[in-house]
Amino acid sequence: MAKVFIFDTDKCNGCFNCQIVCKDEHVDNEWEGYAKPQPDTGQFWIQVHEQVRGSVPKVRVNYHVTMCQHCDNAPCIAAAPEAAYTREDGLVIIDPDKATGKRELVEACPYGAVFYNAALDLPQKCTGCAHLLDDGWEVPRCVDACATDALLFGEEADFEDLIARSELCCDERASDKPRVYYLNKPKRFIAGVVVDMEADEVLIGASLTLEDTVSGEVLTGTSDDFGDFWFKQIAASSYRLYVEAEGYLTRVVDVDTRNKDANTGPIDLYAAPQY
Repeated sequence: MAKVFIFDTDKCNGCFNCQIVCKDEHVDNEWEGYAKPQPDTGQFWIQVHEQVRGSVPKVRVNYHVTMCQHCDNAPCIAAAPEAAYTREDGLVIIDPDKATGKRELVEACPYGAVFYNAALDLPQKCTGCAHLLDDGWEVPRCVDACATDALLFGEEADFEDLIARSELCCDERASDKPRVYYLNKPKRFIAGVVVDMEADEVLIGASLTLEDTVSGEVLTGTSDDFGDFWFKQIAASSYRLYVEAEGYLTRVVDVDTRNKDANTGPIDLYAAPQY
């Protein structure tokens, strides 16, 4: 059966263990038939990226990994079928003995996952630690080192439920049929704080209604004990936010998340007139 990788953004804490052990496994080590030594610098066969979103004080930090997608329809194999192949378990391997001088493998990869070792005149990338799997290991080093289970590896059939809830690295490359799936890929957020500036206090329990002006979808929420509110994992779109609290006039705020997450800042409500 073919194997898959699954990466869960919500579980990754940015420890970089996966990136470090990949270096430990492949720098200064040659695994015959699978990989010649990886350079000390310039190549990350798996790489952790930090993404800081929003603005102070409404900030979220996410981590995601990039690596070879081990595609069923691998562009690198199409570019040089004599130098790369797919194993029965689905791992895509660049043959280190046949790929010398094949720069087209680097150029063919749309994920930036194939690197060129100038010293060896050789394209290189993640092998899924195929040499370890052949030696009886159940998972590659990167997965073994993941302390939070953010990175998983195993039989495709065993992960059907997770795959059904996952997304691809790049939706536009679905035809490549990648074998790396991403759970909880970050979407946009809107956050802010509801206040009564005149009273110099936050408003707790204010009602918030968020309307997507494009799709018409409506979400609701309330401000917490600090007056804060969050709408997480929402679409990149334009929104209209209605803020209401007992004894106050309704406030309407237009918010745009098409290009980035939105921190509305303080939303000041005004006391309703007493007649």
